[in-house]
Amino acid sequence: MTPPDTKQSLRWATKVKEQSVRAFSLSVRRSGGERVGERIPRNEISRVEPLKRSSRCESALIFPGKIVSRLTSAATRFRGRGFLPLTPTVPVSKTALLSPLRRRRGRTSALSLPSAAVKCCVCRHLVRILCLAVAFLMPACSPPPKEKLTVGMELAYPPFEMTDEQNRPTGVSADLAKALGAYLGQTVEIRNLPFDGLIPALKTGKIDLVISSMTATPERAQSIDFSEPYLKTGLCMLLAKTSAILSIEDLNQPGKTVAVKLGTTGHNYAVGKIHRARVRVLEKEDACVLEVVQGKADAFLYDQMSTFKNWQRNPEKTRPILEPFQEESWSIGARKGNTALLNKVNQFLKEFRAKGGFEELGNRYLKEQKEAFRQLGYPFYF
Repeated sequence: MTPPDTKQSLRWATKVKEQSVRAFSLSVRRSGGERVGERIPRNEISRVEPLKRSSRCESALIFPGKIVSRLTSAATRFRGRGFLPLTPTVPVSKTALLSPLRRRRGRTSALSLPSAAVKCCVCRHLVRILCLAVAFLMPACSPPPKEKLTVGMELAYPPFEMTDEQNRPTGVSADLAKALGAYLGQTVEIRNLPFDGLIPALKTGKIDLVISSMTATPERAQSIDFSEPYLKTGLCMLLAKTSAILSIEDLNQPGKTVAVKLGTTGHNYAVGKIHRARVRVLEKEDACVLEVVQGKADAFLYDQMSTFKNWQRNPEKTRPILEPFQEESWSIGARKGNTALLNKVNQFLKEFRAKGGFEELGNRYLKEQKEAFRQLGYPFYF
């Protein structure tokens, strides 16, 4: 029988405190001795290497690198308190098969044990110990709430999405995003992305939300979730000054050319419902307007606000039809299944509207348009 003063045991301990982890520390208790084991920082957990042969014993648990100075070197036989004796010892040929602790996405650490090592009697008992340790570690290592909210928008649609003189995001959507971040207690990062790249970025997790004057359509709702609407608008037409077109039906005729911006609801409408006229798809709003100004297109299909704005910029070459031929609403886009965040967004929109937040944004960025729409008899957006 092994003398008491040479008995050695293995204790795998887990305790989380702030930004460090007391992860799987070896404790060796000798007769009259002290426990050995120190806290291991998170960033060093992934550096634990596989079990290797010790020069002083037939088989042993060795943790090379910086971890060695923090843990004891180990022994050939282990009797963990509360567990069955770990016998026989792990053969030297098997110890190298145990994989290291590895960092996994969404967790601080995880364990991987190849089947060849698990077949060993000692390894089966070791797995029991490690599973219990992981059970304690994983709940404590769940990712903390995100401190940053990443919002995607295309900063090319004033006065909703644009940049100031210092190239910083500004406009209705930027201010709305900042107000949402303050409501959630999170800092906001705004990422400038092409409009047709917003949904792919949201689906792949590059951004948390889309706030970019995006119309909530059934087609888009198959890919992402939408909040309650925060603005009502509709598709209108910007026409050449001398055009005789009076309705969308007049436009959908042979010999007519329709300009649309890629990825917009005007684009979707033209592809789905305009079959007799020629549809010209362009990447930029200004390019679509120029097509009408230069007489290369009979109409540009876009939202009500932009149609009004582009007419004001080109009154001698264009005229608008501001009565929407298709009513629409804008919403905030969220990743599919992110119900918790979407519920908070909806509650924010409700409270923001009740406090007069949208009215303030309208007066700050859309005062002229608001008055013009009142005189024309059209309801304002918010």
